Amino acid sequence: MPATYHVMEHFYTLQGEGFHQGKAAYFVRLAGCDVGCVWCDVKDSWQKDKHLVMSANEIVAEIQKTPTQMVVITGGEPLMYDLLPLTTALHQLNYQVNIETSGAYPLSGNIDWICVSPKKFKAPLEEVLPFAHELKVVIFNASDFLWAEKYAAKVTSQCKLFLQPEWDKSTSITPLIIDYIKANPKWEFSLQMHKYIQVP
Repeated sequence: MPATYHVMEHFYTLQGEGFHQGKAAYFVRLAGCDVGCVWCDVKDSWQKDKHLVMSANEIVAEIQKTPTQMVVITGGEPLMYDLLPLTTALHQLNYQVNIETSGAYPLSGNIDWICVSPKKFKAPLEEVLPFAHELKVVIFNASDFLWAEKYAAKVTSQCKLFLQPEWDKSTSITPLIIDYIKANPKWEFSLQMHKYIQVP
């Protein structure tokens, strides 16, 4: 039986956040999440059984309708699934495969770029953090900077470090992040560009 995934949505757009910001990317948002962030902007992704079931081949067929070179697997929490069948199918067609995860579940699949965005509600696994290419920490209040440093100490020295304001508090949080990065220049600013230019 072919591997199947509950897919909330899939679409071709620009990556709006982090290291690959501004690049064309096909997003595959897998449904199902038990991390439970209170400020999650895709809470509809939490319940996997209400969403469409697609095989890895069906997902890839949709991606092939676009000229994208990069596929971002996100959620929900994508590592609740075995990503090996999907990432293998994507690599057979030479796509770059990126993932955005809380790191709360074991890694699976062959992934070219791993963005770990740790959440207080369900901590990332210690075993996942050394594999992160990018650490993206959402800042909700001033105490989150210390929490961000806790995880920065657990990734490799090659890992890119990003601080991102929680969208609904961006007006008050952004100045704090700017000052923090100026004082701690190992960090970079991640802006949710897609919300400003109004793309998915």
